[in-house]
Amino acid sequence: TRRGECYPRIHQSHTLYAQTTMNNSAATNVWRFFYAFSTSFLEHLKDKLEEYMARFSKVRIVRTKKREGLIRTRLLGASMARGEVLTFLDSHCEVNVNWLPPLLNQIALNHKTIVCPMIDVIDHNHFGYEAQAGDAMRGAFDWEMYYKRIPIPPELQRADPSDPFESPVMAGGLFAVDRKWFWELGGYDPGLEIWGGEQYEISFKVWMCGGEMFDVPCSRVGHIYRKYVPYKVPSGTSLARNLKRVAETWMDEFAEYIYQRRPEYRHLSTGDISAQKELRKQLKCKDFKWFMAAVAWDVPKYYPPVEPPPAAWGE
Repeated sequence: TRRGECYPRIHQSHTLYAQTTMNNSAATNVWRFFYAFSTSFLEHLKDKLEEYMARFSKVRIVRTKKREGLIRTRLLGASMARGEVLTFLDSHCEVNVNWLPPLLNQIALNHKTIVCPMIDVIDHNHFGYEAQAGDAMRGAFDWEMYYKRIPIPPELQRADPSDPFESPVMAGGLFAVDRKWFWELGGYDPGLEIWGGEQYEISFKVWMCGGEMFDVPCSRVGHIYRKYVPYKVPSGTSLARNLKRVAETWMDEFAEYIYQRRPEYRHLSTGDISAQKELRKQLKCKDFKWFMAAVAWDVPKYYPPVEPPPAAWGE
C-alpha cells in the first residue's frame, strides 16, 4: 500500500523544488513549492499544467526562457526561495509519512549540513512501493565515476540503526540544505550541462569546504526509476564532460585514476572552471586527499584507485 501523501505526478519535469520556513516556537512548517521547468516540447507541460496547478495556492511554476537542463533549472528554483531550508526532489518522487522532520532536525543541529532521505523504489510499471535494496548503506563511487553503495563500516554504525549516518556522496539530487549555506557554497556549478555529475560536485564541495553530509533512515522518499528517458537530450551533450569538470575542479591528483580508466576523457574540454577554482580558494576548502582519508576512507577497500595485480591468470 502507498502511504505517502500524494502530490501531482509530473514525471517529465526536471525538478520539484520546495522551500521550508522553520518556526521553532510552534511545530509548524510553511511550505512553498516550485515546479521549475526548462522549455518543454511536451504539450501537457504547457497550458494544461498551468490550468491544473492554478488550484494549488502554494505552488508556483517558474519557466526558463530556453532549454537549461536539470542543474541550472534547479538553481533557478532555488534563487526564488526565501525560506530557511531548501529541499530538492526529482519530480518522479513521492514522499512518505513524516519524511521532513528528520531532515530538518539534522540541519538544526548544524546548519552546514546536507541531509539526504533514504530513496525507496516506486515500480515503473505498477507504482508499487518497496524499500531500497540493502536498505541503509553509504554512498560511494568507483574510478569511472559510477555511483555505488557500500556497507556502513562498524566504526560508523550507531547503536540505534535509525540514527543518521555520514555518507561520502549522495545518490542523486534528493536533499535538504540550509538556504544561506547553499549559496555560500556557490550552489551547483552552473557550468554543468543538462544533468550528470552534479551529485559528486555538491558532495565533494560540502565535505571539503567545512560541512558534513548525512543519510537519514527515518526520512523515506519513493523514486520512480524509469526504464526510458521521456525527453530528448540535446545533441553534443556529454556526461563525460560534466564528470571531467568535477574531477578537474575538486579531485586534484586523484583525477588521474579516472583518466587511466577512461583515457578518452583527457581530450575533453571542461569549459572555463576558473570561477569554481576561485570559489574553492575563497572557501579555504581542504584537498581531495583529505577527503579520501577522512571521509571516504572505506571506498578504496571496495574500489581501489590502483587495481591490485591478479592472483593468477591464464586460459
